[in-house]
Amino acid sequence: MREIEEHGQVGRAALRAGMHRNTARRYVVSGALPSESVSPRRWRTREDPFAEDWEQVAARLEAAPSLEAKALFEDLLRRQPGRYEPGQVRTFQRRVQQWRATEGPEREVFFAQAHRPGEALQTDFTWAPELGVTIGGEAFDHLLCQSVLPYSNWQSVTVCLSESMLALQRGVQTALFRLGRVPRWHQTDNSTAATHDLRSGKRGFNEEYAALMRHLGLEPRTIGIGESHQNGDVEAANGALKRCLEQHLLLRGHRDFESGAAYEAWIDEVATGANGLRTKRVEEELAVMKPLTARRLPEVQRLWLRVSSESTIRVKNNTYSVPSRLQGERVEVHLRDRDLEVYYGGQRQMAAERLQGEGKHRINYRHIIWSLVKKPGAFARYRYRQDLFPREVFRRAYDRLAEALGERRADLEYLRVLHLAAATMESEVAAALELLLAEEALPRFSEVRSLVVAAEPEVPAMAPLTVDLGAYDALLPRSAQAGAR
Repeated sequence: MREIEEHGQVGRAALRAGMHRNTARRYVVSGALPSESVSPRRWRTREDPFAEDWEQVAARLEAAPSLEAKALFEDLLRRQPGRYEPGQVRTFQRRVQQWRATEGPEREVFFAQAHRPGEALQTDFTWAPELGVTIGGEAFDHLLCQSVLPYSNWQSVTVCLSESMLALQRGVQTALFRLGRVPRWHQTDNSTAATHDLRSGKRGFNEEYAALMRHLGLEPRTIGIGESHQNGDVEAANGALKRCLEQHLLLRGHRDFESGAAYEAWIDEVATGANGLRTKRVEEELAVMKPLTARRLPEVQRLWLRVSSESTIRVKNNTYSVPSRLQGERVEVHLRDRDLEVYYGGQRQMAAERLQGEGKHRINYRHIIWSLVKKPGAFARYRYRQDLFPREVFRRAYDRLAEALGERRADLEYLRVLHLAAATMESEVAAALELLLAEEALPRFSEVRSLVVAAEPEVPAMAPLTVDLGAYDALLPRSAQAGAR
């Protein structure tokens, strides 16, 4: 067109533009650019292969809009054998997609929200096994409890083992005491830690959670049931947090930590570094929050339980053994997210790692072995029998005894071996069992005892003590020594 404006010769302009003169003349006549001359195609270039069955497919989509295209296509292949090929699935999926866009039901619209500074703190749990973290070389199956201020994206992270009320309490309190101030709302999803089902079908707040909110000066609120997008800021922050931790683990060079506390301290360092980039908005949030005046509540739940005749207690639908001397007594249990302690008369009697979930048990053979050796017949059908094999080598030793002696005599021999482990050291008994099994010897009690019996302690010979009082004279000044003489 520039060439035409210069000299008005269509052929010359077409030659310079690299096109045929007829094409150039058509553009000159129309006065439109090539990009302006293209009209959308409104006809099919090939026949619709699903035309014969589409009316029926559309009817099924109208009746059940959630049907997936792949499932419908597989159904077509079954009902119309030989008419369609598996390779036509993509064509069918595009046809269904077009129907949903032009004739399908209305879809839910999501509305982006403008967050106000200091209005709410959102808390959520997220599983983190994909990080591959180990504690002392062992896989660490855990969750992260993250609290976020949506306006500034300030974050606080704690490590926990379950979505319990204690874990939620620790996460919220850690966030608030780091901020030193309190927003108006605390928002969480409908987890059982915060809410429960009412007879009306709605979800109300648990009294323990409501009491925590009152103590901290927060107003609780939850998202709609099944509406996880309403917690979108902290949900998105969970993904961002794990991606950030993954990058820092790669920079760290390994994923092993000496303890859970060291791992949490490392996470806190990463989160603090990220929060340092949000200072300006955090200051805006803190300026409109009210001061935190509440004291920090102990993150422990106290329970008073009666010890059963089986020398066990039932804690949160899980069973734990306790020393048999406590049978029939009422004990105080201090329950935390990761462990529990049992007290009687104000003195700690035992501690154990907390079981996660429900319907599980943790039986310490040391608590019951003294009674079990007196009643060996109870071992065969004891409901928690599997817990009485503290290590894999104990299980192999019992199987070897049962194979050679029969179950009844094997029970007697094994219980004596287990009694020996409780009376001495389990590690030494385990080493003796490994040695006997490696030598293909029968791991009888007498054989094991001969290998682990403790040597008699020897009293070391000591020279008689002689007292030299002259050493005290050396501590006095020379003048004092002369006067004394």
